[in-house]
Amino acid sequence: MGKVRIKTFGDQEQEQKEKEQRKIEREQKKIARETEVSVNGEKDQNVSEAITSEQKVDEETPKKEKKSQNKKTVARIRSKSYTEKASLVDKKNKYQIPDALELLEKMKQFSAKGGPASGWDETVELHINTTRTGQFGTLTLPHGTGKQVKVAIADDALIAEIEKGKINFDILLAEPEMMPKLAKVARVLGPRGLMPNPKNGTISKNPAEAAKEFEKGQMTIKTEGKFPVLHLTVGKVSFGKEKLAKNIEAVLDTVKAANIKSLTVKSTMSPGVKINVA
Repeated sequence: MGKVRIKTFGDQEQEQKEKEQRKIEREQKKIARETEVSVNGEKDQNVSEAITSEQKVDEETPKKEKKSQNKKTVARIRSKSYTEKASLVDKKNKYQIPDALELLEKMKQFSAKGGPASGWDETVELHINTTRTGQFGTLTLPHGTGKQVKVAIADDALIAEIEKGKINFDILLAEPEMMPKLAKVARVLGPRGLMPNPKNGTISKNPAEAAKEFEKGQMTIKTEGKFPVLHLTVGKVSFGKEKLAKNIEAVLDTVKAANIKSLTVKSTMSPGVKINVA
């Protein structure tokens, strides 16, 4: 027989009061939730409108204006000496080779104080814009570059030094049989342009003889990978006009005038002087 629960009148009255109290509490909680949702909804809408407004302004701002806002423009300031040198050059004119080299000599001696612009022998550079990429050739400048070229021949001892990070040469020659051994230092030599290559004559069956030619001033000229340009050293200002002219003519004979769009010569501290290729 199950349990029998006996309710009295007082218990029923108390239970009814508790039900009413719980109902009131539920209604109060409901009102509070609705109020919170209403307030938050208004806040969310305001935030959303603000974000949308910012995005709209950002989208309407031109790309060029954005770049100008993010990038600070720094004006390039030239020295008084450089400015006075540049005043000697007619930028609209293309000079003949002798005239261009004569200008380099004048700029070398010209300074704001009337004395030598520099006390050291400046390098003469040739900058060529070609008609296409992939152009290369090998030549020996009649009067060299004025720089002593260090030529090395690959062997086991030299490879060991390269692995340690020691590179004391400008040109590396190798016999074909050494190329597999050089493969393990290709990551070191490649980025520096020192990896022997049959196209530039640095792989030879007789590297000792090839070394003599490179020491005399033999050089490989090659356009940059993605751009049809050549940057070459053709001597020192102290060479004089005649020797520099011979070196420049040797370069033009190798590159060929038909492959040249523009040609500029300059010294280390001077502005460029355009040359008439024709």
